[in-house]
Amino acid sequence: MVDVTPAILEPDLESLRGRLAQVSGLTALVQIDVCDGKFVVSKTWPYVRGGMEEFARIAAEDEGFPFWDSLDFEIDLMVRHPESIVEDWIKTGARSIVLHIESAPNILETIEKLRADYGTAKDEAFGLQIGISLNVATPIDELFEILNMVDEDGDSIVDFVQFMGIDHIGVQGAEFDEVVLEKISDLRNLYPNIPIAVDGGVHLDNAADIVSAGANRLISGSAILESDDVAEAIHDLSTAGE
Repeated sequence: MVDVTPAILEPDLESLRGRLAQVSGLTALVQIDVCDGKFVVSKTWPYVRGGMEEFARIAAEDEGFPFWDSLDFEIDLMVRHPESIVEDWIKTGARSIVLHIESAPNILETIEKLRADYGTAKDEAFGLQIGISLNVATPIDELFEILNMVDEDGDSIVDFVQFMGIDHIGVQGAEFDEVVLEKISDLRNLYPNIPIAVDGGVHLDNAADIVSAGANRLISGSAILESDDVAEAIHDLSTAGE
């Protein structure tokens, strides 16, 4: 079975709460897409009217993140200069952070700082998991400097690579670009041990091909959340290719 993570992209906190209710009890981890309207054209919570005030209260622990007691959160920061906000997301209780390699010129520095400040998921009970994401048009050799940086155990300083499967990120329901399959395969051959996730355009019709190319995890929004049966959709994706 392959790991499956529901992806949630919502314009306000109440809508986000409703989507989390759909998957609570059906998955351990959910990815929340955070879009600032600058790195990508769309805006999601908290980059909407009143959203930053709500976010600040959660980061200050004046109130809890919705469903914090039943779900772990992975925050996909589709924002320009994520270093300016990533630590606030960690304060909200995020256990995993996705940084886009194209979002800032100093992304390696940000990763190294997060590792120094928060430890690793494998060594710490509440350590941070970090993923590095790559857009469709970005060549995989942009990843090499990061993937070649290792910790004292010889492991990469990032926990996984996330390939975006669609050209226009920050939307759900777009069509998967099959050129990504070759990129997954190439990276898998070069780095056989790095976990690979794919986000964007993932559905049951292409899930087996994505897994066969070398992906370990499928991240999907509309194929799960817009289905008639969320639990069945997660199960069907997880067994793709078997």
